[in-house]
Amino acid sequence: MASSRLKYLSLGVLVFQTTSLVLTMRYSRTLQADGPRYLASSAVVVAEVMKIIACVLLVFKEHNYSMRALNSVLRQEILHKPIDTLKLAIPSGIYTLQNNLLYVALSNLDAATYQVTYQLKILTTALFSVSMLGRRLGVYQWLSLLILMAGVTLVQWPSESAATSEKEAHSSGSQFVGVAAVLVACCSSGFAGVYFEKILKESKQSVWVRNIQLGLFGLVFGLFGMLAYNGERVRESGMFQGYNGVTWTVVALQALGGLVIAAVIKYADNILKGFATSLSIILSTLISYFWLQDFDPTSVFFLGAILVIVATFLYGYEGKQPPNPSRA
Repeated sequence: MASSRLKYLSLGVLVFQTTSLVLTMRYSRTLQADGPRYLASSAVVVAEVMKIIACVLLVFKEHNYSMRALNSVLRQEILHKPIDTLKLAIPSGIYTLQNNLLYVALSNLDAATYQVTYQLKILTTALFSVSMLGRRLGVYQWLSLLILMAGVTLVQWPSESAATSEKEAHSSGSQFVGVAAVLVACCSSGFAGVYFEKILKESKQSVWVRNIQLGLFGLVFGLFGMLAYNGERVRESGMFQGYNGVTWTVVALQALGGLVIAAVIKYADNILKGFATSLSIILSTLISYFWLQDFDPTSVFFLGAILVIVATFLYGYEGKQPPNPSRA
């Protein structure tokens, strides 16, 4: 009974976290503020710091709140095993790139289009799983990938309506830039996720310790990227310029996202996770239309979204594959 409650609680939190992150990130990137807009590269760095702190606390809890045990584990697994630690530099750098790309995508795409298109990460993860892990996909899963591609294609199908053309002409965002950012993020997500899973399978270390290692590299890569692309603005106004309540909400949701997905992987299954993803797409579409008012749905979009939702369910239907561990 308790396990069932945890299953649906984790799914509910996942729906809330996924939907809230996309909508608040989109809102924060389009909000007209008096001062300068916050730096996406800075938000990525702060999120990494939050992730590291959260994972350290989880390791602390795993070792019965013993500070001595915590120091011993971190020193032994991070400092005394430099080769194992360095292996995580590759997925960490890719994750850092991906996190920055998501800000670019949501600066140029409405929340609904982003949510549906980003489900292509299912395709990239599946292909990398087959090539890197030797995983075999069933008939339903290959069929679901074909349906997924068809659905995303329909979502991106250009509308010829005059209203849409006028809206695009006055939009400050670029549809092409947004879609390109999502596609690169999908590829990076698939490769980094499978690479991380392979590393986890080759070791017996706690996933939280591995995430601390990822976070440390991510922090270094994030700081380097922030100084390389926004160094002058950081020196002039500081890395927290433009931060407000919405910005801190976005950063916190992004930092805790991996922890929520890890809980879903532990307590739920692929089908229920697909249900949560589908519900998040529907909620994002409705809120994007009624609240943000930056989305004008068409019948082609709805058809594509339905196909993506069907593909998400179908992918988890046949043969429960070993879950793809998520970075926290």
